[in-house]
Order: sequence, then C-alpha cells, then structure tokens
Amino acid sequence: MFFQRTASLDELTSRFGGRYKWMVLFTLAFGSVASVLSTTSFNVAIPTLMREFALGQDKIQWAITGFMAAMTISMLPTPWLLDRFGFRRCFIGTIMLLAAASIAGSLTTQFSFLVVTRILQGTAAGLLQPFGTLAVMRLFPAEIQGRALGILSFSVVLAPAVAPTLGGLLLDHFGWEAIFLINLPMCLVAGVAAFYLLPQAEAMKPSPFDWAGVALLGIATLSSVESVASLHDSGLWSWRTGIFITISLSAFLLFALHARRSAHPIVKLELFADRAFAMGTLVSLAYGFGIYASTYLIPVFLQNVLGFSATAAGLTLLPAGLTLAAMLPITGHMADRTPPRLIAMCGLSLFCLSFMLFAMMGMRISYAELIGFTVLGRIGLAMILPSLTLAALRGMEHHQLPQSSMAISYVRQLGGVFGVAISAVFLEWRTLENGSTLSGISSAYSETFMLLAAAFGFALIAAGQMKRKPAH
Repeated sequence: MFFQRTASLDELTSRFGGRYKWMVLFTLAFGSVASVLSTTSFNVAIPTLMREFALGQDKIQWAITGFMAAMTISMLPTPWLLDRFGFRRCFIGTIMLLAAASIAGSLTTQFSFLVVTRILQGTAAGLLQPFGTLAVMRLFPAEIQGRALGILSFSVVLAPAVAPTLGGLLLDHFGWEAIFLINLPMCLVAGVAAFYLLPQAEAMKPSPFDWAGVALLGIATLSSVESVASLHDSGLWSWRTGIFITISLSAFLLFALHARRSAHPIVKLELFADRAFAMGTLVSLAYGFGIYASTYLIPVFLQNVLGFSATAAGLTLLPAGLTLAAMLPITGHMADRTPPRLIAMCGLSLFCLSFMLFAMMGMRISYAELIGFTVLGRIGLAMILPSLTLAALRGMEHHQLPQSSMAISYVRQLGGVFGVAISAVFLEWRTLENGSTLSGISSAYSETFMLLAAAFGFALIAAGQMKRKPAH
C-alpha cells in the first residue's frame, strides 16, 4: 500500500533514501513544464489572434505582457506563502489555479476575458517559478547542484522545444482555443505526484506579510509596462508617458526606502551586499529581456516575413529546442567543475551573436542559416541556465535562499515584461517608419533583433563582474 499523504520530510527521506530528492525534483519539474507551456505555446497563436480580434501588435501583446506582469508580481509573496501554508499546499493549490485558468481561457469569446485568463495563468506560473531552484539549493549537496539544475532546466526547456511544433499543429487543426489546453496533462501529473510525494508542512510562524512592499513593487511593475506601451501611442515626450515613468521610478525608490526601514520586507536589501548576487540580478534582468522578447519575435518573424505556417514555424524551431534540451545536462555538469560565471559569459556571447546574425540577414536568410542561427542561440542558452543560478546563489546563507531565489526570478521576469512590451512597440514603430512593404517589415525585424543583441551585450558586461563565492 502506498504511503500516507501526510508523511513528513524525514519519513519520506527514510522511505525512499537518496532517490527521494530526485523524485521531488521531477515532480516540481512537471509543474514548471506546465507553466512554461502556458507561455511558449501561446506565441505561435499571435498572428491568428490578430486576425481573429482585428488588433495590432501593440494591443495583442497585452495577452503576453499581461501574463508576464502577473507572473512577475505573483513571485513576490512566494517566500511568505511558503512559510504560511507550506511547500505542499502552495504547490498543489497553484497547479489547480493554472489548470482552471487554462480551461477558462479555452472557452472565451472576448479578447478582454482572454487577457484575464492569461493574467490568472501568469499568477500561477509566477508562484511556481522559485520552487525548483529552492528545492535544488536546499536538498542537493553543492557538488551536484549544477547537475540537478541542468536536469531541472532540461525538463523546463524541453517544453519550449516541442511547444511551437505542438502548438502549431493544434492551432492549424483545432483553432487558437486548443493552445490553452496544452498544459493540462502536465498539471495532472504534477498535481498527483505532489499529492503523494511532497511532505506535510511543519508548523511555522511566518513574519507579518509586507503588504506595502508588494503593493509598491506591483505598482512599479504595472506602471513600467504601461509607460512602454505609452511610448507607441503617445510618444516619449507626452504627459501620459511621463506620468507612468515617474510613477514607476517613484514606486521603486519608495520600495527601497521602505525595505531599509521595515523589519520584514518582501525583499531584504542586505541580499545585494553580496556582489555575485547583485551582478546576477542585473544579468537576469537583461537576460530576461532578451530571451522572452526572442520567444515572442522569432515565431512571428517566421510567419509574417518568411511566410511560414504556424506548423512550419514550429517545425523550424524544433531542432534548436532539441539541441537546447540535449545540451543542458552537459552544461549543468560543466557548472560543477568550471566557474559558473565563465560558462554564463560564453553562453551570453553566443546568444548575442545569434541575434546579430538574424539582424544582418533579415529576409535574405536561408533555411539552413535559420536552423543554424537558432541552434547557436540555444547552445548559448544551455550554458546560461544552470550556471547563472549557481553563480548568483551559491554562497548565500540558507535562510536567504527563499528571498534570493525569488528575487532572481522576479528581475528575470521583469526583464521579460520589458522585453516583450518594448520589442512589440519598437517593432510596430519601426514598421511604420520603414513602410508596410515586405522589405520595410523585414528591416523593422532586423532592427528589433539588433536591440535584443544589445541587451545580451549588457548582460555579458554585468556577468564579467560576478565572482563565485565558495559554497557553504
């Protein structure tokens, strides 16, 4: 007979021995895959949604940025929620929210309600983000943390590898509504496994919840996104854009002042006294900008400029995704034997190079070059994923891990919000400037790809300032 669902961590560890931490890792990986599928599979539906709801790039991107803004903000209370309700309840409850929002999204007929369901999906995905990293840093010894993060990343990026292809097939045969349902099998597997494998939470007394801190960071995040969208509608020097930029900067400044004075801030500023962590947050910000903008732009570029169908676009990206998945266990093992900072720098260089090549070739790109450039970028991404986390978090104190892992995820997602919003608005602006001919549209995409290359160049500079600290 299977074990009781109320088993404690010590009981489960005793029952399963050394393999228990790997079982937990794969359980959390299924949940991460479900959240990632909610993001990556949706991108291939953007051209269809533009036609279905008669909206432009600047409006349709709210289905993406709404998801990502919610994903970013919802990460903030994760450490407090873990203390208040425990790992098990938080994970299972979040999986249930993700599944419910996905089903509701498949039934919508209004774009406004579609955005609402995307926001709910993003909320669940944001809560799920720090779980895997936190489990690795707590359950695994330092000498195999890179390998564990590589395997965790492998499961997460395998979803984007197959999501464009699977999403394209579902879109072409069943319509955009089917895209919302793509993550339900993973939600089911993760929920059932968590019910049996995650331990019952121990009684804890969490510190008071930092409502003011979460409110300030939430206002800063939302106003930042709105200020980017206002650049397209009203221009840089309009009062509307100025107001949102002022609100955003003021909210971030007020949060910094609040965090210095509060006894229990949602993010303690003392974390940034660690140089590797501080530089790691800058790398994560720029990296999030580039990676999320690229997953938004490349499928749209293949369809709008090169004339691919949704299925063909997904198949074109499949080799790069499979390469990424295959490389991650290797680069995770490398991160245990080589300074993670150096591996991250090499990966950022390759990613930057791939987008420079996209920008230079434009619509003249051949099919072989298209495959090669995307594969090159994904090799770089495989080097970044496990090494950046280790370089930033290895050496942090045990009690700092919940907030530090959440903070790294938050700034990465904040960069992603900026990346999708800025690239969509920038692309719309450059298309208007260059003309609506195929050549003009291609030039607009080339200029946007160069913008992404600049973001990875900035991340490379910040990564050079990271110093690996000895593991505790």
